[in-house]
Amino acid sequence: MDIKRILLKLSGEALAGEKHTGFDQTTVDGVARQIAEVVKKGIQVSVVIGGGNFWRGRTSEDMDRVRADQIGMLATVMNAIYTSDAVRRAGVKTHVMTPFAVGAMTEPFNRDKAIEYLEAGEVCFFAGGTGHPYFSTDTATVLRAVETKSDAMLFAKAIDGVYDSDPNVNPDAKKFDRISYKQIIEEKLGVIDLASAVLAEENRMPMLLFKLDGEKSIVDALTGHFNGTEVTIE
Repeated sequence: MDIKRILLKLSGEALAGEKHTGFDQTTVDGVARQIAEVVKKGIQVSVVIGGGNFWRGRTSEDMDRVRADQIGMLATVMNAIYTSDAVRRAGVKTHVMTPFAVGAMTEPFNRDKAIEYLEAGEVCFFAGGTGHPYFSTDTATVLRAVETKSDAMLFAKAIDGVYDSDPNVNPDAKKFDRISYKQIIEEKLGVIDLASAVLAEENRMPMLLFKLDGEKSIVDALTGHFNGTEVTIE
């Protein structure tokens, strides 16, 4: 796979490290160093971060779903601002773009401007999801990857790949080294939501899914030392 431009999806929970909430500074700084290293290799990088280290509103049965999703969007903005600052400290210029106004803290998402930043070797953080409720950050990831003509998506999660069942529940769960979107959709494997999988398959957007751990997990995924799951079109 010839990769020149990627969209990196980071799990909010993964950024929390063993704390499971908020930020783990060591983890965030490690991610920032890896992003800077990838950029210095000549690969263009954009980033989407989930909000699960601050908010899991969908688990609440009492709260209005629209309001819960709005809080989740704001959680992703906080994560993007924090992580983008760490990337700046690692020596790479960054931009945080959102589909809705957040005062002077972010800039409006603009596809052409985002591509211009990427081509200049700068990192774009796409925060705020799609700007609409009922759509996950997985969906926002695929959407922005397609819009910016990325070559692949890298999903850095708290799990090390796609399994045929939940490995936290089933110790005999089988991990796939390679799997198609079609199989993920048909078997409802749930590693990303179905709407995201369908959108990615329709737009022929490959994905590498791996665990965010160690000092080189992101870099390794791009340099031949990948040990997660490759999700293919066919």
